[in-house]
Amino acid sequence: MSGAPDPDELLELLGDEYVRSILVATSRRPQSVKELSDEFGVAQSTIYRRLDEMVDHRLLEEQTELVADGSHHSVYKAKLTHLDVVVADGELRIEMDYDESAAERFTRIWGDIRRQ
Repeated sequence: MSGAPDPDELLELLGDEYVRSILVATSRRPQSVKELSDEFGVAQSTIYRRLDEMVDHRLLEEQTELVADGSHHSVYKAKLTHLDVVVADGELRIEMDYDESAAERFTRIWGDIRRQ
């Protein structure tokens, strides 16, 4: 997903109890599908469906975690840090702030400069 989020899609997504729970849980620390499934007592397929939508809407980011035995698996970390629903001038819009790495921040700023 690129650009501004669709308010209807995002509000519908955030209306889901599991989405909100996943967002809160992954704000504490990155977690795997298995950890989230165990924590909420739901099937991993349910977690995967929510995670896919959340990554598409930039609420989460997927990271690769290395395990001591040399294997690796995906973990998910909350990317969203702040959300405002703004109703003004006859429109409803969503403004979101994200936890950005230095590289992401540089890329965003450079893109803003190039567009000017």
